[in-house]
Parts: sequence; structure tokens; C-alpha cells
Amino acid sequence: MMMSDIAKDRTAHVLKKRGSVSSLSSHEFRRKEPRGRTKDSLSTVSYMDEPSQREDTSHLTVQMENTYQLGPTRNFPVVIVNHILKDVLTNYLQEEKYEPELCRQMTKTISEVIKAQVKDLMTPRYKLIVMVHIGQLTGHSILIGSRCLWDPKNDTFASYIFRNSSLFALANVYTVYSE
Repeated sequence: MMMSDIAKDRTAHVLKKRGSVSSLSSHEFRRKEPRGRTKDSLSTVSYMDEPSQREDTSHLTVQMENTYQLGPTRNFPVVIVNHILKDVLTNYLQEEKYEPELCRQMTKTISEVIKAQVKDLMTPRYKLIVMVHIGQLTGHSILIGSRCLWDPKNDTFASYIFRNSSLFALANVYTVYSE
């Protein structure tokens, strides 16, 4: 059974749209099947040399060269971050009462606000980890621990504990220098 000319044109048109060129226009061959029927064969070749409209933006990337900088140009401002932690926790939790669902949402909101304000300090090459814990003040104790691979010369943290009549909050900001 032969492929009709209309089907060949449609196939060629679809393949051109995809960035492929059909070999039907230049080379057609038929292979004999064991039962005496002929089978049309269609092969395609993709061209990577011709950029499509989508790839134009990928060619505009800027190549950055190594700076060979092994340490930070300035240290992370821990005192300023401590003030940010105090201000954010006080503003968000001063009048709040402990409610589990509200506090779950508040931990997410407060950590995002803290992260945004610390990022505004524009300290380059530091990765930030912000953790906020909120719990109910019921006379029980809690121990919170964390571990990290640490370079004591470049990496640091800031921490603040907030308490009101019904809840406590602990906010930690860890800053890890990334070479």
C-alpha cells in the first residue's frame, strides 16, 4: 500500500514545524516484507543548527568567570539580624494567644518575613536558613537542637526568644558562606 501525496505533504509539514525534515522529499525507498507487500519507510533528521524562536533567549546568557575568592569580603551582620528577629517576632506575636492552627501558619509567615528582611541586607555568597518554632507556655520544658557542617571563621547564626502570656517563639537564622 502506497502513501498518498496528501499524507506525504501533511507529514512533511508537521515535521518542518517540529524542526525536523523528512527524507520523503529526497529519498523514498520501499522495503519488501516477507509476504510480498511493500512497506513505505519514513525517516527524519533533526537540525540543531537552526535556532528556533524559543532558543533565542538561551543564547543571551552571560558567562561568569571565577573570582577565586575564598572568603567573604565582609562578615555577616549578626547584630542587625538580631534586631530584625526581635522586631518581627514582637510585631507578629505581641498580642497573640496560642492556637495550634494559627501558630502553624504564623511560623511560615514569620520565617518568610525574616528571610526577606535578611536578604535585603545584600550580603553576597551567604546561604540563609531560617527556622521559627512557636509553642504554648504551659510550664513544660523543650529542648531544640540543630547540627550543621560549619566553618567557624565564615559561618554564623543569630537567635532570639520571644515570650508573652500564652506562647513562646524561637527564631534562628543560620548563615553559611558559599564559595
